[in-house]
Amino acid sequence: MARIFVVEDNDSLREAVCSYLRLNDHEIVEFARLGGVLEAVDTRPPDLIVLDVMLPDGDGFLLARKIRRSHGVPIIFLTAKATESDRITGFELGADDYVVKPFSPKELSLRVEAVLRRSGRAAAEEVRTGRWSLGEHVLELDETAHRASVDDAEISLTVAEWKILSYLAGHSGTVVGRERLLGESLDYLVAEGSERTVDTHIKNLRAKLGEAGWIETVRGFGYRFSGVEP
Repeated sequence: MARIFVVEDNDSLREAVCSYLRLNDHEIVEFARLGGVLEAVDTRPPDLIVLDVMLPDGDGFLLARKIRRSHGVPIIFLTAKATESDRITGFELGADDYVVKPFSPKELSLRVEAVLRRSGRAAAEEVRTGRWSLGEHVLELDETAHRASVDDAEISLTVAEWKILSYLAGHSGTVVGRERLLGESLDYLVAEGSERTVDTHIKNLRAKLGEAGWIETVRGFGYRFSGVEP
């Protein structure tokens, strides 16, 4: 059973979504507005947030940006915005999935279960733990504490970012294609997430890792982790 926040101002849609999620014995906390969500996350982070993008009292994207400053909780965006640029914006903010309205509550429920499985494995699997160097810089991943740091400065990673980084670090020096990252590190079917999704997560990782160049683009093939273990 997971604890899930559902943030949606449409009462009928919110009730339908929550009803489906409760069928899987999840604990659901409902919000019709953005107000109070950030405080609730800070008080007791949920296992997942289903977040509408367009709400009467604010922008779900802006709320997600605030949440991402200190929490890696998985987020699924709900939105009527179906353009590629909007989808990319969502993934740049650390979205774990992006569902365009109209959708069926059953479909959303299946996507929630898929994200929970991925995030659960990120915590339960023996993900790569170790220390890598690149020039004078040092990257450390500690799976036990779920802590990542660069030059002793801790960085906050989403579940997807953690899985991609630990996978690349575990295959240091090897070129890993986008489809392989989707399938083996994120456990996506290729149809579920485009290769642009990987590019967006890599962009976010590079911003957090700094300018040392930990992740190299190999044009036409994929990505390669440049750090080496001492």
